[in-house]
Parts: sequence; structure tokens; C-alpha cells
Amino acid sequence: MTAQSAAQPHPSIRTQWWVLTTRFIAPTLRNGELALTIASSVVFTAGFYIPLNQVMGTATRGVCSSYAQYIMPLIALQAIVFAATSTAFRAATDSVRGINRRFRSMPIVPFTPVAARITAAVYRCSVALVVAVICGYVIGFRFHRSAVYIVAFGALVLVIGALLSFAADLIGTGTRNPEAMTPLLILPPMIFGLLSAGVQPVQQFPHWIQPFVRNQPISQFVEALRALAGDTVPFNGSVTWPVMAPTLAWLFGLAAVLVPISAIVLAKRT
Repeated sequence: MTAQSAAQPHPSIRTQWWVLTTRFIAPTLRNGELALTIASSVVFTAGFYIPLNQVMGTATRGVCSSYAQYIMPLIALQAIVFAATSTAFRAATDSVRGINRRFRSMPIVPFTPVAARITAAVYRCSVALVVAVICGYVIGFRFHRSAVYIVAFGALVLVIGALLSFAADLIGTGTRNPEAMTPLLILPPMIFGLLSAGVQPVQQFPHWIQPFVRNQPISQFVEALRALAGDTVPFNGSVTWPVMAPTLAWLFGLAAVLVPISAIVLAKRT
């Protein structure tokens, strides 16, 4: 080691993470990406509530005080899905342009760029969530529990967003095809959302598809978020272990799958 290299120590992992995170966040303030994130939350609110309120409001009358209260968790989830998918586009773009290869030649921990992209995605998810809640209040949604539950509601949404961003980042890095990211990642969550308990009660679906609707992850996430948000009497069910356990199982299961896959993808990236 030369005296010059000894006098210039490598930046810490935290510094590298912060610099890369800033690199991903700063452009969103200039290129309209942040405005698009805000607009998407408004569009999802209008797109779900306006056409469905009259019909589904009747179908959900026995389980919720209003359709706004019923649909709000799904709106929040769809908003963060849209915010999270841009992570795949960034990861694919970095791979195509050789930026990942450049990172590999530098003294950077392999997971640091991934962590930075996910952090930037959580920032976008936070913006999308705040706007979605504001829009929810406009259409009639309200939180009916204490601040602890409100924080838990937001934390659960952001954890889901972080895991979705992680998955999107791995897909983008692995496929190296930015143009394919939008249809590849937007359509499945939209289909799962429409075939979930977030739109209408499970009993309103045909009998043959009810088991899928009841047990798929979007339905479980929606039920957990609905419990955390609360409702007026007599619709204010309790936040119990049977309600929260399926959501936690899906989250831990998703993380257990993504971590080893990320190790494989990062080991093979060029």
C-alpha cells in the first residue's frame, strides 16, 4: 500500500449508501418523476372510488361504514406498487449502461447500490402513501384508532413497498430490459388487486375463485391495513393475531425468497 492510498481511506459504507441514494432521489425533483408519483395516487383514488362507489357501496354496506373506508387500503397499496416499480427501470438502466459493472470495479460493497435504490423507492412510496391518505380523506376515509395504529398502518405499507422495490430491483437487474419493466410489473399487481378483497367482499366473487381471492397476498395485506385503520361502530373489528399473521407470513416468506435470489443476481451481475 502506498503512502498516498493510506492517506486517502475509502468512504464508509454509510457514506457510499447516502451518495448513491442522493443520486437516485435528486433527479426525481427535476424530471417530473415525483409529480408522476403524486398524480398516480390521485388517479388510483379516482379510478377505484368514482366508478365503483355506487355499486360496491351497496355490496360492502354490511362490513364497512362507507366504500371509501373499504377501498382505501387497496388505493394505498396500488399507489406504492406504482412507486416501487420504477426501481426496476433504474436497475435495468444501470445494468444496460454498464454502471453496475463500474460499481463492481470500485471499492463498493455489492449490496450498497441495491440498498440505495430501495431507499429511494421507499422515499417515493412515502410520498405516494401521504398523497393517497390525503385523497382518502377527501373521499371520506378516516382513521379510527390511536396514533400507534396509524403509524403501524404507514409502516406496514412502507415495508410492503420496500419488499416490492427489492423484488423489482432484482427483476430489473436480471432482465436488463428497461422497456419491458412497466408492463411486466404493473399488470400483475393490478390483476391481483382487482381479484382481491380490496375491491369487494370475498363472498361477492364466484365460488370457484373465492379460495384464491381470500388467500392471495393483496387480500391479506388489505385486511391487515383495514384492521389497523379501524372503523366506526359496529364495524371496528380488533387488530388480532389471526388478522395480522397471514400478512406477516407473506412478508417473511417474500423476504426469505428474495435474499438468496439477490445473492445469486449480485454475484452474476456484470
